Amino acid sequence: MLTQNIKLKLFKKKKLKKNLKIKLTNLLNAENFVIKSLRKEYKNNFNKSKISKFKNFIHYRVIGMGGSSLGAHAIYDFLEHKIKKKFEFLDNLQPHIKKNQNKRCLNLIISKSGNTTETIVNTNIFVQNKNKNIFITENKKNYLHILAEKFKSEIIHHNNFIGGRYSVLSEVGMLPAELMGLDSSKFKQLNSLVKNKNYLNSLISNVDQILYFAKRKKFNSVIINYDEKSTNLFNWYQQLVAESLGKKGVGILPIVSNMPKDNHSVMQLYLDGFKNNFFTFFYVKEKNSLKINNSQILQIQSYLKNKDIDHIVYAQKKATENVFKNKKIPFRSFEILKRDEKTLGELFTFFILETILLGRALKINPFDQPAVELIKTETKKILG
Repeated sequence: MLTQNIKLKLFKKKKLKKNLKIKLTNLLNAENFVIKSLRKEYKNNFNKSKISKFKNFIHYRVIGMGGSSLGAHAIYDFLEHKIKKKFEFLDNLQPHIKKNQNKRCLNLIISKSGNTTETIVNTNIFVQNKNKNIFITENKKNYLHILAEKFKSEIIHHNNFIGGRYSVLSEVGMLPAELMGLDSSKFKQLNSLVKNKNYLNSLISNVDQILYFAKRKKFNSVIINYDEKSTNLFNWYQQLVAESLGKKGVGILPIVSNMPKDNHSVMQLYLDGFKNNFFTFFYVKEKNSLKINNSQILQIQSYLKNKDIDHIVYAQKKATENVFKNKKIPFRSFEILKRDEKTLGELFTFFILETILLGRALKINPFDQPAVELIKTETKKILG
């Protein structure tokens, strides 16, 4: 068990490198703002009592790109069973999307720089002065800050030291979580996790194995996802890993593969194609799953009787793992036993620490994204 609610089957173990333990210890003890955001002591730049007046809305619209919305979207989908509010996410430019004319919709506009082109465009089209709006951005005179002042909207200052993809447990993810009716403090699990030797050893083992794969030109990290509600969790993970580690001619390419649908498309390649992949299986136990109608099952398919969808999906996962094991295809496997804030916080923390540790081991800066800025500059040239 990784934690009380997470089972983790590790990659086939190789000899661990002692220096990774030292790197992890140094990381956890460092004055790092990302690490601080994972702890209960981290102070969000919003006051719970001050935002309580915004909790009476039913419909919310989150406008942001990349890390400004992916974390909140992951939280909403993963914990939707606990949320009674309706959240819409505008995280791309879609020329034909219909405007939601609901007058009781609260807009939550998020951009660290306040100058993100796509966020500015969507704000221009979907946000009006008469709307109720909350802006989360740096405490600088950027475009969105100036617009928020013009609209006399609520402004929450984005912590300048935490980049978008690492900001899920800061105000960027925790303010939406509070508006969803969730308890933001329950996501902060690092304080207890640092006392969990199995969690830390598993983290080190995973980093060690991924480095082992990378040295042998296995750069594709394929997520075999058996939980539809976790799709946006792995969209968040995809940005976290690709943007943090894709530098100086190295990197890990995360590929999200949703099952069992992809059994009928890309699984053939995973099993019999090129061998530069390693895999992460991910499954969440569902308690209230749709059941098979026994009266409509033919005798030739009697093995399906008395089964529900979760039972069938789990059987497919185990079968696929067995085939991977027989073919000696490297994989690890997460099984989630409970959907709640604590479990999701433990997963966020695991993947963030894993990514930063990989960056340190690869001797690259996991916190910047210099190449992306080239496209932003070039886009402005063309539009100008």
